[in-house]
Amino acid sequence: MGHASAYVSSGLLRWLRRQQLYVGIALAVYAIFWAIEPQRAGLLVTLIYSLLLCNLTVLFKDKLGILYAHRPFATYWLTYLLLLLVFTPFAVVFSTTVVYLVTFSAPRPPLFPVLRGSWKFPFVATVIFGIVAQIYYATKTRLERSNRQLQQAVDLEIAQRELQAQELERAREIQQALMPKEIPQVPGFDIAGAWEPARVVGGDYFDVIRLGEGKLGICIADVVGKSVSAALLMANVQATVRAFASDAASPAWLCSRVNSVLCNNIASGKFVTLFYGVLDAEQRTLAYTNAGHLRPILLNGARSLQQLDNGGALLGVFPDWKYEDSVVQLSPGNRLLLFTDGITEAAKPDGEEFGEQRLIDAATGRLQRSSAELKDHLLTQVKNFCDSQLADDATLIVVSVAGS
Repeated sequence: MGHASAYVSSGLLRWLRRQQLYVGIALAVYAIFWAIEPQRAGLLVTLIYSLLLCNLTVLFKDKLGILYAHRPFATYWLTYLLLLLVFTPFAVVFSTTVVYLVTFSAPRPPLFPVLRGSWKFPFVATVIFGIVAQIYYATKTRLERSNRQLQQAVDLEIAQRELQAQELERAREIQQALMPKEIPQVPGFDIAGAWEPARVVGGDYFDVIRLGEGKLGICIADVVGKSVSAALLMANVQATVRAFASDAASPAWLCSRVNSVLCNNIASGKFVTLFYGVLDAEQRTLAYTNAGHLRPILLNGARSLQQLDNGGALLGVFPDWKYEDSVVQLSPGNRLLLFTDGITEAAKPDGEEFGEQRLIDAATGRLQRSSAELKDHLLTQVKNFCDSQLADDATLIVVSVAGS
C-alpha cells in the first residue's frame, strides 16, 4: 500500500511539473503574439491551446510509443512523423472546440467557420511541439539507457574486483599455510624466519625442514614476478623441494632435481632463485648450494663477516646445469642471514636502496639478541627505511649458533 501511494504521489508531481512547463510555453507564445500583433493576442486562448495540445501530444506519445520505439533510426522517425500527422487534426479539432466553448459566448457563431479560420496555429504548434518533445524524450531515453549500461558495467567491475579480492585473500591464506607454522629447531641453534609479501600474495618462499636427528633443510627462494602467477610457481617450488628433501639428498642433487622439474613445466620467461642448505647440528656445518640466489651473510663477530659463495645457475633456465655442494663450518656466536632482494632493494622515494651494508650494520649491533628478536629488528629497519612501501616481497631467515 505504501509503495502504491508513493508511486501515485511521484506520478502526480511529475504531471504538475509538466503543467508548469506548458504554462511557461503558453506565456512565451503569448509574448511573441503580443509583440507582433497586440490587439489579436489572447492570453486565455493561448493558455488553453498550449495546455490541451501539449498534454494531448504527450498522451499520444506515451500510448503509441510501442509502435515505433524499438525500430531502427530512420524507420523510427518516419513512423513517428506519420502517426503525428494523423493525430494532429484530431488534436486541433478537439482543442479548437474547447476554445470555442470557453471563449465564445452565446449566441455563438457556427463551429466549422471557426475551425476553418483558426486551424493553422494549433496544427503547426502541435507538429513542432511533437517533434521537439520526441527529440527530447529520445535523447533522454538514450542517455538513461547509456547511464544504466554504464552503471551495470561499473557494478559488474566492482563485483569482479570484490571477487578477485576475495580470491586473492584466499590465495594469501593458502600461501601463508605453505610457510612453516613452527620452525623446527636443533640443539645448539636458534632459527627464525619471516615472510612479508609486497602485495596480497607474493613469489618469495622459505622453509625449514626436519631431515633427521640433528639435521635441518633450510631453503629460501625468490620467484620472478609478483601476484598470483608468482604465488602459483612458488607453491610448485615448495612442493618440489619438500618432495626431494631428505637426509640422504645433498643440496646440489636437490637443486638439480628441482631445476629439472621446473625446466619441464615453467612458463617462458619465468625463473627461480634458490638457496638450499643442510644444517648438521652435531658437526656444526652447513652444506649448501646456491642456485642464483643472493649470497647469505655469515657474521662471525662484531667486525667479521663472510658471504657464502657458491655460484649456480637460476632454476628453470638451464636443464643440464651441474650444481655443486659447498660446506661452511659454523662457530659459537655466528649469525647466518638468508634473505631475498625485497630486503636489500627496499627503497626510499628518491630511489636509494637499503642495501646489504645497512643489513649488516643493523645485525652486527645486536648480536646478543635471539634470532626472533634480530629478525624483527631487521624487518623494522627495512620498513622504516622505505616507509613500509615494499616494492618486492621481503623474506628473511636468521640462524644463530649458540655460545659466546
